[in-house]
Amino acid sequence: MINYDEFLNPDLMSIKPSGIRKFFSIAEEMDNVISLGVGEPDFLTPWHIRQTGIDALEKGITRYTANAGLIQLRREIAEFYERKYNVAYDPKTDIIVTVGGSEGIDMCIRSVICSGDEVLVVEPSFVCYKPIVEICGGVAVPIVTTDENSFRLTPEALENAITDKTKLLILPYPNNPTGAVMRKEDLAAIAKVIKKHNLLVLSDEIYSELTYGDQPHVSIASISGMKERTIVINGFSKTYSMTGWRLGYALGPEPIITQMTKLHQFAIMSAPTNSQYAAIEALRNGDNDIEKMRDDYDMRRRFTVNAFRSIGLDCFEPEGAFYIFPCIKSTGLSSEEFCERLILSKRVAVVPGNAFGDSGEGYIRVSYCYSIDNIKQAVKRIEEFINELGENNGN
Repeated sequence: MINYDEFLNPDLMSIKPSGIRKFFSIAEEMDNVISLGVGEPDFLTPWHIRQTGIDALEKGITRYTANAGLIQLRREIAEFYERKYNVAYDPKTDIIVTVGGSEGIDMCIRSVICSGDEVLVVEPSFVCYKPIVEICGGVAVPIVTTDENSFRLTPEALENAITDKTKLLILPYPNNPTGAVMRKEDLAAIAKVIKKHNLLVLSDEIYSELTYGDQPHVSIASISGMKERTIVINGFSKTYSMTGWRLGYALGPEPIITQMTKLHQFAIMSAPTNSQYAAIEALRNGDNDIEKMRDDYDMRRRFTVNAFRSIGLDCFEPEGAFYIFPCIKSTGLSSEEFCERLILSKRVAVVPGNAFGDSGEGYIRVSYCYSIDNIKQAVKRIEEFINELGENNGN
Protein backbone atom coordinates (compact mmCIF):
# COMPACT_ATOMS: atom_id res chain seq x y z
CA MET A 1 0.00 0.00 0.00
CA ILE A 2 1.19 3.50 -0.83
CA ASN A 3 1.29 5.94 2.08
CA TYR A 4 0.02 9.04 0.32
CA ASP A 5 0.67 11.18 3.37
CA GLU A 6 4.36 11.01 2.42
CA PHE A 7 3.57 12.71 -0.91
CA LEU A 8 0.82 15.19 -0.11
CA ASN A 9 1.42 18.80 0.91
CA PRO A 10 1.17 18.82 4.74
CA ASP A 11 0.07 22.48 4.80
CA LEU A 12 -2.86 21.62 2.54
CA MET A 13 -3.71 18.47 4.48
CA SER A 14 -3.91 20.42 7.73
CA ILE A 15 -6.65 22.70 6.38
CA LYS A 16 -10.23 21.66 7.05
CA PRO A 17 -12.74 21.54 4.17
CA SER A 18 -15.23 24.37 3.87
CA GLY A 19 -17.71 24.37 6.75
CA ILE A 20 -20.43 25.42 4.33
CA ARG A 21 -20.42 22.16 2.39
CA LYS A 22 -21.11 19.73 5.23
CA PHE A 23 -24.80 20.55 5.45
CA PHE A 24 -25.29 20.56 1.70
CA SER A 25 -23.93 17.02 1.60
CA ILE A 26 -26.48 16.01 4.25
CA ALA A 27 -29.27 17.79 2.36
CA GLU A 28 -28.44 15.98 -0.88
CA GLU A 29 -29.28 12.65 0.77
CA MET A 30 -32.63 13.81 2.17
CA ASP A 31 -36.04 14.50 0.66
CA ASN A 32 -38.16 17.63 1.12
CA VAL A 33 -35.25 19.82 2.19
CA ILE A 34 -35.53 23.59 1.92
CA SER A 35 -32.08 25.07 1.57
CA LEU A 36 -31.36 28.66 2.58
CA GLY A 37 -27.67 27.97 2.55
CA VAL A 38 -26.19 28.50 -0.90
CA GLY A 39 -25.08 32.00 -1.85
CA GLU A 40 -26.30 31.70 -5.42
CA PRO A 41 -28.90 33.95 -7.08
CA ASP A 42 -32.11 32.16 -8.02
CA PHE A 43 -32.53 34.37 -11.10
CA LEU A 44 -31.60 33.10 -14.53
CA THR A 45 -28.81 35.01 -16.23
CA PRO A 46 -30.70 37.72 -18.17
CA TRP A 47 -31.58 36.56 -21.66
CA HIS A 48 -29.65 39.19 -23.61
CA ILE A 49 -26.49 38.12 -21.75
CA ARG A 50 -27.14 34.42 -22.38
CA GLN A 51 -27.89 35.18 -26.03
CA THR A 52 -24.53 36.89 -26.46
CA GLY A 53 -22.72 33.87 -25.03
CA ILE A 54 -24.70 31.55 -27.28
CA ASP A 55 -23.94 33.71 -30.32
CA ALA A 56 -20.22 33.52 -29.58
CA LEU A 57 -20.40 29.73 -29.56
CA GLU A 58 -22.49 29.56 -32.72
CA LYS A 59 -20.03 31.83 -34.52
CA GLY A 60 -17.18 29.52 -33.51
CA ILE A 61 -15.53 32.07 -31.24
CA THR A 62 -14.00 29.37 -29.07
CA ARG A 63 -10.27 30.07 -29.04
CA TYR A 64 -8.12 31.33 -26.20
CA THR A 65 -8.15 35.04 -25.51
CA ALA A 66 -5.22 37.10 -24.27
CA ASN A 67 -4.06 35.92 -20.84
CA ALA A 68 -5.43 39.04 -19.17
CA GLY A 69 -8.73 38.73 -21.02
CA LEU A 70 -10.34 40.38 -24.03
CA ILE A 71 -9.22 44.00 -24.26
CA GLN A 72 -12.84 44.96 -25.08
CA LEU A 73 -13.94 43.43 -21.78
CA ARG A 74 -11.17 45.09 -19.81
CA ARG A 75 -12.20 48.44 -21.29
CA GLU A 76 -15.79 47.84 -20.20
CA ILE A 77 -14.64 46.90 -16.68
CA ALA A 78 -12.56 50.09 -16.50
CA GLU A 79 -15.52 52.16 -17.67
CA PHE A 80 -17.80 50.44 -15.15
CA TYR A 81 -15.52 51.19 -12.21
CA GLU A 82 -15.04 54.79 -13.23
CA ARG A 83 -18.77 55.30 -13.83
CA LYS A 84 -19.98 53.50 -10.73
CA TYR A 85 -17.23 54.02 -8.15
CA ASN A 86 -15.16 56.95 -9.46
CA VAL A 87 -11.89 55.02 -9.79
CA ALA A 88 -9.91 55.09 -13.06
CA TYR A 89 -7.91 52.07 -14.25
CA ASP A 90 -5.85 51.47 -17.39
CA PRO A 91 -7.46 48.46 -19.11
CA LYS A 92 -4.13 47.49 -20.69
CA THR A 93 -2.11 47.24 -17.49
CA ASP A 94 -4.32 47.43 -14.39
CA ILE A 95 -6.98 44.77 -15.03
CA ILE A 96 -7.04 40.99 -15.38
CA VAL A 97 -10.07 38.83 -16.15
CA THR A 98 -10.19 35.75 -13.93
CA VAL A 99 -12.07 32.48 -13.53
CA GLY A 100 -14.50 33.82 -10.98
CA GLY A 101 -13.63 36.24 -8.20
CA SER A 102 -12.20 33.27 -6.29
CA GLU A 103 -9.28 32.92 -8.68
CA GLY A 104 -8.55 36.62 -8.32
CA ILE A 105 -8.42 36.29 -4.52
CA ASP A 106 -6.09 33.29 -4.78
CA MET A 107 -3.75 34.99 -7.26
CA CYS A 108 -3.61 38.21 -5.29
CA ILE A 109 -2.64 36.45 -2.06
CA ARG A 110 -0.11 34.21 -3.79
CA SER A 111 1.44 37.20 -5.57
CA VAL A 112 2.22 39.18 -2.42
CA ILE A 113 2.40 36.81 0.57
CA CYS A 114 5.63 35.10 1.61
CA SER A 115 6.28 32.65 4.42
CA GLY A 116 5.75 34.31 7.78
CA ASP A 117 3.88 37.34 6.47
CA GLU A 118 0.82 38.26 8.49
CA VAL A 119 -2.51 38.87 6.75
CA LEU A 120 -5.34 40.56 8.61
CA VAL A 121 -8.68 38.89 7.85
CA VAL A 122 -11.86 40.70 8.87
CA GLU A 123 -14.22 38.13 10.43
CA PRO A 124 -16.84 36.80 10.17
CA SER A 125 -16.10 36.52 6.45
CA PHE A 126 -16.07 34.19 3.46
CA VAL A 127 -14.32 30.88 3.99
CA CYS A 128 -11.49 31.01 1.44
CA TYR A 129 -9.21 33.77 2.71
CA LYS A 130 -7.58 32.07 5.68
CA PRO A 131 -6.84 28.74 3.94
CA ILE A 132 -5.23 30.45 0.93
CA VAL A 133 -3.03 32.54 3.22
CA GLU A 134 -1.95 29.43 5.12
CA ILE A 135 -1.23 27.47 1.93
CA CYS A 136 1.14 30.31 0.98
CA GLY A 137 2.93 29.98 4.31
CA GLY A 138 1.42 33.19 5.65
CA VAL A 139 -0.24 33.73 9.01
CA ALA A 140 -3.92 34.68 8.95
CA VAL A 141 -4.74 37.03 11.84
CA PRO A 142 -8.48 37.50 12.44
CA ILE A 143 -9.93 40.89 13.29
CA VAL A 144 -13.26 40.23 14.93
CA THR A 145 -16.18 42.50 14.08
CA THR A 146 -19.34 42.53 16.17
CA ASP A 147 -23.01 43.35 16.01
CA GLU A 148 -22.36 46.31 18.34
CA ASN A 149 -20.30 47.98 15.58
CA SER A 150 -22.64 46.82 12.78
CA PHE A 151 -19.94 44.25 11.85
CA ARG A 152 -17.78 47.07 10.46
CA LEU A 153 -14.01 47.28 10.82
CA THR A 154 -12.99 50.12 13.13
CA PRO A 155 -9.64 51.94 12.95
CA GLU A 156 -8.99 51.01 16.60
CA ALA A 157 -9.44 47.28 15.92
CA LEU A 158 -7.22 47.52 12.85
CA GLU A 159 -4.49 49.42 14.69
CA ASN A 160 -4.47 46.87 17.51
CA ALA A 161 -4.00 43.95 15.11
CA ILE A 162 -1.02 45.32 13.17
CA THR A 163 2.51 44.09 13.85
CA ASP A 164 5.82 44.56 12.05
CA LYS A 165 4.99 41.39 10.07
CA THR A 166 1.63 42.63 8.74
CA LYS A 167 1.58 43.01 4.95
CA LEU A 168 -2.02 42.70 3.75
CA LEU A 169 -5.53 43.49 4.96
CA ILE A 170 -8.42 41.52 3.49
CA LEU A 171 -11.48 43.76 3.44
CA PRO A 172 -14.66 41.87 2.44
CA TYR A 173 -17.49 44.40 2.07
CA PRO A 174 -20.40 44.15 1.45
CA ASN A 175 -19.85 41.23 3.75
CA ASN A 176 -20.63 37.55 3.45
CA PRO A 177 -22.08 36.30 5.87
CA THR A 178 -23.27 39.34 7.84
CA GLY A 179 -24.52 41.64 5.08
CA ALA A 180 -22.59 44.52 6.68
CA VAL A 181 -21.24 47.40 4.59
CA MET A 182 -18.52 50.00 5.06
CA ARG A 183 -19.59 53.57 4.28
CA LYS A 184 -17.24 56.25 2.94
CA GLU A 185 -16.51 57.69 6.38
CA ASP A 186 -15.69 54.19 7.70
CA LEU A 187 -13.27 53.57 4.85
CA ALA A 188 -11.62 56.97 5.23
CA ALA A 189 -10.98 56.24 8.92
CA ILE A 190 -9.27 52.89 8.33
CA ALA A 191 -7.40 54.27 5.29
CA LYS A 192 -5.41 56.51 7.63
CA VAL A 193 -4.22 53.47 9.57
CA ILE A 194 -3.46 51.51 6.40
CA LYS A 195 -1.32 54.30 4.96
CA LYS A 196 0.41 54.90 8.30
CA HIS A 197 1.61 51.29 8.39
CA ASN A 198 2.23 50.95 4.62
CA LEU A 199 -0.14 48.00 4.12
CA LEU A 200 -1.73 46.53 1.02
CA VAL A 201 -5.47 45.87 0.83
CA LEU A 202 -7.37 43.10 -0.92
CA SER A 203 -10.87 44.58 -1.29
CA ASP A 204 -13.36 41.84 -2.13
CA GLU A 205 -16.25 43.77 -3.69
CA ILE A 206 -18.16 40.89 -5.30
CA TYR A 207 -21.43 42.18 -3.75
CA SER A 208 -20.79 45.83 -4.61
CA GLU A 209 -23.99 46.27 -6.63
CA LEU A 210 -26.12 44.57 -3.98
CA THR A 211 -26.11 47.48 -1.53
CA TYR A 212 -29.46 48.70 -0.18
CA GLY A 213 -30.71 52.09 0.86
CA ASP A 214 -29.82 55.56 -0.42
CA GLN A 215 -26.04 55.22 -0.25
CA PRO A 216 -24.37 53.17 -3.01
CA HIS A 217 -21.24 51.09 -2.53
CA VAL A 218 -17.96 52.95 -2.09
CA SER A 219 -14.72 51.26 -3.08
CA ILE A 220 -11.79 51.85 -0.74
CA ALA A 221 -9.71 52.38 -3.89
CA SER A 222 -11.58 55.68 -4.36
CA ILE A 223 -10.27 57.03 -1.03
CA SER A 224 -7.31 59.39 -1.42
CA GLY A 225 -3.99 57.53 -1.43
CA MET A 226 -5.60 54.06 -1.51
CA LYS A 227 -5.78 53.12 -5.20
CA GLU A 228 -2.03 52.50 -5.37
CA ARG A 229 -2.16 50.06 -2.43
CA THR A 230 -5.48 48.27 -3.18
CA ILE A 231 -6.26 45.19 -5.27
CA VAL A 232 -9.98 45.12 -5.98
CA ILE A 233 -11.69 41.78 -6.65
CA ASN A 234 -15.10 41.70 -8.31
CA GLY A 235 -17.04 39.63 -10.81
CA PHE A 236 -20.27 38.76 -12.54
CA SER A 237 -21.64 35.90 -10.42
CA LYS A 238 -23.71 37.87 -7.92
CA THR A 239 -24.38 41.09 -9.82
CA TYR A 240 -25.66 39.50 -13.02
CA SER A 241 -26.59 36.02 -11.73
CA MET A 242 -23.76 34.45 -13.73
CA THR A 243 -22.35 31.97 -11.20
CA GLY A 244 -21.81 29.11 -13.64
CA TRP A 245 -20.14 31.31 -16.23
CA ARG A 246 -17.10 31.49 -13.87
CA LEU A 247 -15.95 35.01 -14.59
CA GLY A 248 -14.42 37.63 -12.35
CA TYR A 249 -11.75 40.30 -12.47
CA ALA A 250 -9.08 42.07 -10.49
CA LEU A 251 -8.07 45.73 -10.66
CA GLY A 252 -4.93 47.12 -9.10
CA PRO A 253 -1.43 48.55 -9.47
CA GLU A 254 0.36 47.39 -12.61
CA PRO A 255 3.29 45.65 -10.81
CA ILE A 256 0.88 43.44 -8.84
CA ILE A 257 -1.47 42.76 -11.76
CA THR A 258 1.59 41.75 -13.83
CA GLN A 259 2.52 39.06 -11.31
CA MET A 260 -1.08 37.90 -10.98
CA THR A 261 -1.24 37.58 -14.77
CA LYS A 262 1.91 35.44 -14.69
CA LEU A 263 0.25 33.04 -12.24
CA HIS A 264 -2.92 33.04 -14.33
CA GLN A 265 -0.87 32.35 -17.46
CA PHE A 266 0.77 29.25 -16.03
CA ALA A 267 -2.25 27.88 -14.15
CA ILE A 268 -5.26 28.80 -16.30
CA MET A 269 -4.18 30.44 -19.59
CA SER A 270 -7.36 32.52 -19.98
CA ALA A 271 -10.92 32.77 -18.73
CA PRO A 272 -13.72 31.13 -20.78
CA THR A 273 -14.08 32.96 -24.08
CA ASN A 274 -17.86 32.88 -24.52
CA SER A 275 -18.26 34.01 -20.89
CA GLN A 276 -16.12 37.04 -21.65
CA TYR A 277 -18.33 38.05 -24.56
CA ALA A 278 -21.42 37.59 -22.39
CA ALA A 279 -19.78 39.80 -19.74
CA ILE A 280 -19.22 42.59 -22.27
CA GLU A 281 -22.95 42.58 -22.95
CA ALA A 282 -23.69 42.55 -19.22
CA LEU A 283 -21.56 45.62 -18.56
CA ARG A 284 -22.87 47.52 -21.58
CA ASN A 285 -26.58 46.79 -21.21
CA GLY A 286 -27.15 45.19 -17.80
CA ASP A 287 -27.85 48.13 -15.48
CA ASN A 288 -31.63 47.57 -15.62
CA ASP A 289 -31.13 43.89 -14.79
CA ILE A 290 -29.09 44.83 -11.72
CA GLU A 291 -31.78 47.24 -10.54
CA LYS A 292 -34.59 44.70 -10.93
CA MET A 293 -32.73 41.96 -9.08
CA ARG A 294 -31.57 44.33 -6.35
CA ASP A 295 -35.14 45.56 -5.78
CA ASP A 296 -36.35 41.98 -5.47
CA TYR A 297 -33.54 41.08 -3.05
CA ASP A 298 -34.35 44.17 -1.01
CA MET A 299 -37.95 43.04 -0.63
CA ARG A 300 -36.81 39.57 0.43
CA ARG A 301 -34.22 41.10 2.79
CA ARG A 302 -36.81 43.12 4.68
CA PHE A 303 -39.23 40.19 4.80
CA THR A 304 -36.61 37.71 6.05
CA VAL A 305 -35.21 40.00 8.75
CA ASN A 306 -38.70 40.70 10.08
CA ALA A 307 -39.66 37.02 9.89
CA PHE A 308 -36.69 35.91 11.98
CA ARG A 309 -37.23 38.66 14.51
CA SER A 310 -40.89 37.63 14.79
CA ILE A 311 -39.90 34.10 15.83
CA GLY A 312 -37.64 35.45 18.55
CA LEU A 313 -34.17 35.45 16.99
CA ASP A 314 -32.13 38.65 17.23
CA CYS A 315 -31.11 39.68 13.74
CA PHE A 316 -28.72 42.40 12.60
CA GLU A 317 -30.22 44.27 9.65
CA PRO A 318 -27.94 43.74 6.64
CA GLU A 319 -27.32 46.59 4.20
CA GLY A 320 -25.62 44.56 1.48
CA ALA A 321 -25.21 41.12 -0.17
CA PHE A 322 -28.10 38.61 0.24
CA TYR A 323 -27.63 37.09 3.67
CA ILE A 324 -28.90 37.58 7.20
CA PHE A 325 -26.91 36.50 10.24
CA PRO A 326 -29.35 35.70 13.06
CA CYS A 327 -28.09 35.10 16.59
CA ILE A 328 -29.13 31.69 17.95
CA LYS A 329 -27.44 31.93 21.36
CA SER A 330 -30.85 32.08 23.07
CA THR A 331 -31.46 28.45 22.05
CA GLY A 332 -28.53 27.17 24.10
CA LEU A 333 -27.17 25.29 21.08
CA SER A 334 -23.87 25.80 19.30
CA SER A 335 -24.05 26.90 15.68
CA GLU A 336 -23.27 23.41 14.38
CA GLU A 337 -25.69 21.72 16.79
CA PHE A 338 -28.45 24.09 15.75
CA CYS A 339 -27.87 23.51 12.02
CA GLU A 340 -27.51 19.75 12.32
CA ARG A 341 -30.60 19.29 14.47
CA LEU A 342 -32.59 21.67 12.27
CA ILE A 343 -31.85 19.83 9.04
CA LEU A 344 -32.44 16.40 10.56
CA SER A 345 -35.70 17.29 12.30
CA LYS A 346 -37.20 19.96 10.04
CA ARG A 347 -35.44 19.53 6.69
CA VAL A 348 -34.12 23.10 6.55
CA ALA A 349 -30.50 23.73 5.59
CA VAL A 350 -28.67 26.83 6.83
CA VAL A 351 -24.97 27.41 7.53
CA PRO A 352 -23.37 27.53 11.00
CA GLY A 353 -21.83 30.90 11.74
CA ASN A 354 -18.52 29.41 12.86
CA ALA A 355 -17.90 28.32 9.25
CA PHE A 356 -16.94 31.98 8.73
CA GLY A 357 -14.49 32.16 11.62
CA ASP A 358 -14.62 31.44 15.33
CA SER A 359 -16.33 34.77 15.94
CA GLY A 360 -19.35 33.47 14.04
CA GLU A 361 -20.14 30.99 16.82
CA GLY A 362 -23.66 31.59 18.11
CA TYR A 363 -24.96 32.68 14.72
CA ILE A 364 -26.27 31.08 11.53
CA ARG A 365 -26.09 32.33 7.97
CA VAL A 366 -29.35 32.41 6.05
CA SER A 367 -29.45 33.30 2.37
CA TYR A 368 -32.51 35.13 1.04
CA CYS A 369 -31.71 34.61 -2.64
CA TYR A 370 -34.60 32.13 -2.75
CA SER A 371 -38.29 32.53 -3.47
CA ILE A 372 -40.50 34.12 -0.84
CA ASP A 373 -42.54 30.90 -0.71
CA ASN A 374 -39.44 28.89 0.20
CA ILE A 375 -38.39 31.48 2.78
CA LYS A 376 -41.87 31.49 4.37
CA GLN A 377 -41.95 27.70 4.61
CA ALA A 378 -38.42 27.57 6.00
CA VAL A 379 -39.18 30.19 8.65
CA LYS A 380 -42.31 28.26 9.67
CA ARG A 381 -40.25 25.10 10.15
CA ILE A 382 -37.54 26.98 12.07
CA GLU A 383 -40.19 28.46 14.38
CA GLU A 384 -41.53 24.96 15.05
CA PHE A 385 -37.98 23.80 15.78
CA ILE A 386 -37.35 26.63 18.26
CA ASN A 387 -40.70 26.08 19.97
CA GLU A 388 -39.95 22.37 20.39
CA LEU A 389 -36.53 23.25 21.84
CA GLY A 390 -38.26 25.48 24.38
CA GLU A 391 -40.76 22.77 25.32
CA ASN A 392 -38.00 20.22 25.79
CA ASN A 393 -35.95 22.62 27.88
CA GLY A 394 -39.03 23.35 29.96
CA ASN A 395 -39.42 19.69 30.73
